[in-house]
Amino acid sequence: MKKLLKRVIYVLFAFLALTATAQKKKIKTFTNPILPSGADPWITYKDGYYYYTNTLGDSLLIWKTKDIADLRHAPKKTIWIPPAGKSYSRELWAPEIHFIDGKWYMYFAADDGKNVNHRLYVLENSSRDPLMGKWFFKGQLAEASNKWAIDASVFGHKGQLYLVWSGWEGDVNGQQNIYMAKLKNPYTVEGKRIKISKPEYDWEKHGDLHDANNPAHVDVNEGPEVLKHGHKIFLIYSASGCWTDYYALGMLAASDTSDLMDPGSWKKSPKPVFMQSKDNSVYAPGHNSFFKSPDGKEDWILYHANSEPGCGCGGKRSPRMQMFTWNKDGTPKFGLPVKPGVPVPVPSEAEVVVAKPPKAPGNKRKSAIKNGRNQIIIIKNKKNN
Repeated sequence: MKKLLKRVIYVLFAFLALTATAQKKKIKTFTNPILPSGADPWITYKDGYYYYTNTLGDSLLIWKTKDIADLRHAPKKTIWIPPAGKSYSRELWAPEIHFIDGKWYMYFAADDGKNVNHRLYVLENSSRDPLMGKWFFKGQLAEASNKWAIDASVFGHKGQLYLVWSGWEGDVNGQQNIYMAKLKNPYTVEGKRIKISKPEYDWEKHGDLHDANNPAHVDVNEGPEVLKHGHKIFLIYSASGCWTDYYALGMLAASDTSDLMDPGSWKKSPKPVFMQSKDNSVYAPGHNSFFKSPDGKEDWILYHANSEPGCGCGGKRSPRMQMFTWNKDGTPKFGLPVKPGVPVPVPSEAEVVVAKPPKAPGNKRKSAIKNGRNQIIIIKNKKNN
């Protein structure tokens, strides 16, 4: 009986020690933006590392890190510089890196210095680490219409690989739509494109230009990104011109049992799902991507934005990230963009904390998961039998 009582007292004191230690442990935070500049941010997670990239214009670069909140100190490598004098030598936009069927692929848009010639291209690397090995130019992602195209993204569903992008209906600038096509493999389009979205609502049509080299006004749907949840497939896209403060995120939704190549399967939200916040000094948030926390329990959105009005599509756009949740109807709840400089808890992961409870006979090792930040606490008693 005395032994049992001693064990109960030991467990009680150990629990109190754990609680006190966990409470003293400060939650690690970061502040937005996570880089001084960087438009069209993209991120993916594999084998314990985040791989990040954004638009540079003249080359393709990848960052590698275990801690996305500390991206500015992460190692990085320029993986490709286009040769001069090609149709893809200039204005490299919106790169994305994907791991498909055991290989890495980098998708991007490029032209010869004339925007009207923007098309989609892809690179391939068979190395397990995309910062290692060699990247090979696979060529243009040529769709039958061969019209102006930017902002390529790919996703798989029920064994089929799909390509989504922003493009023109014809050969003249004036309106950007969202298109989709099937892929035969990661670098070959199969069949014709379908249009699944065009600018319809007023909030999608802020696009006045004051540039002699461009139309007076352009309506925009661009930057499509797929987000899956439950039995729904969401396509989050950017609407209105990035040169305006009204750049915002819109949403299409389809059932995961529907024919995704049927435009009627996609239903558009009548209101933006993420937009500027003057109170938080965030303007023109958009061109996003999504990722999970290292422990897989949190959903995060990564996007670019300006910290002041009137900054347009220039180098002042910077990448920011924040956690989001889900509404009762299963749709994403992004909330308001977080104000720059405000501390935000980093994406959740298991942290090791050593606690020293009261001594008792024996060698004990216990693991406990504390709710909130999932801290793994290891207890060690140094006294042996």
